[in-house]
Amino acid sequence: MPTEKSIYAHKDDDPHLIDDALADKVLRYIQYAAMIDTREISVMALGGIVVLSGHVAQASDIACAGDAAASVIGVTSVENRLAVMPGAAEADS
Repeated sequence: MPTEKSIYAHKDDDPHLIDDALADKVLRYIQYAAMIDTREISVMALGGIVVLSGHVAQASDIACAGDAAASVIGVTSVENRLAVMPGAAEADS
């Protein structure tokens, strides 16, 4: 089993993280706080600006992921480009 850090911890609240380290922290926090499957989500960070892209299972996950990302220490703004997975709407009905 890999020892890679997969769960968000409050010790991650370093306000000086940037770029890849911040993107990794945001992705882990979305999974932890919003309980969203992040396998289809990509996070890019440049300074404190974060861009979310990819797919989520349902429309409500888009706002939840954006809100979670915005609440991470070190994030100054979020551009949320998430979309619902193709075919997910048909599966719900």
